[in-house]
Amino acid sequence: MTANSTRTDATPLQTPRDVRLACRRGDLTGQTSGLAAGFAQANLVILPESDAVEFSEFCRRNPKPCPLLDVTAPGEFIPRRLASDADLRMDLPRYRVWKDGELIDEPTDICSLWRDDLVAFLIGCSFTFESALQNAGLPVRHVELGCNVPMFRTSVECEPAGKFHGPLVVSMRPFTPSDAIKAVQITSQFPAVHGAPIHLGLPEQLGIRDLNSPDFGDAVPVCADELPVFWACGVTPQTVLMSARPSFAITHAPGCMFVTDVPDVELLVSRRE
Repeated sequence: MTANSTRTDATPLQTPRDVRLACRRGDLTGQTSGLAAGFAQANLVILPESDAVEFSEFCRRNPKPCPLLDVTAPGEFIPRRLASDADLRMDLPRYRVWKDGELIDEPTDICSLWRDDLVAFLIGCSFTFESALQNAGLPVRHVELGCNVPMFRTSVECEPAGKFHGPLVVSMRPFTPSDAIKAVQITSQFPAVHGAPIHLGLPEQLGIRDLNSPDFGDAVPVCADELPVFWACGVTPQTVLMSARPSFAITHAPGCMFVTDVPDVELLVSRRE
């Protein structure tokens, strides 16, 4: 599915608040890669309180695709640890609404759907470390092309927790072999946003048959001298929802993240230890 940065104005989205307010106004309804560079972005999963304990355990057992940045109290839509003036009901470009594991809608706000029993999980996103890659002189193909990162379901199963189970999803960025080594070194410093890649080259070993047909996002060219490099992806919970079939859930649309006020350097291992 394509989720481009659809906008109706020409104002630069340089700060996290700029991005969130553009979402709130309806000016931004597409992907957030490259926006508010230098600040962490997050995937979103919202579940009823009755499912929250099992899903939290699923995240604990699968920290690569589901590194938790914050979990709100039931009914709380302000992620105070990540952005104290934000509203999770309006401040993402686009959402996905799920019923019994089926996708039923993709609204640009969820105010009318909010309930007092809903718990929001903010999960680290690999868009966060893209600024570090670019600052090191590494090209990030989907940012250069202005499209969404390609994401693929794999044949690798996550570790289940209660009803929550399903396949790992990965995002892909192509690099030359020497740049791939640098990308591993850089992203390994960001474990809170997926960390180092889980696989380099040979996509068939992950059960990926065609790099030109991603399950989410947009295809990008992989040159003859490049390797596809795969990171665990925060869209994984959406495939898990399809398998677990909870009665109700809300997620971000792939590529349409919540932009936090947390500088990405605050998530570096060297800064956190």
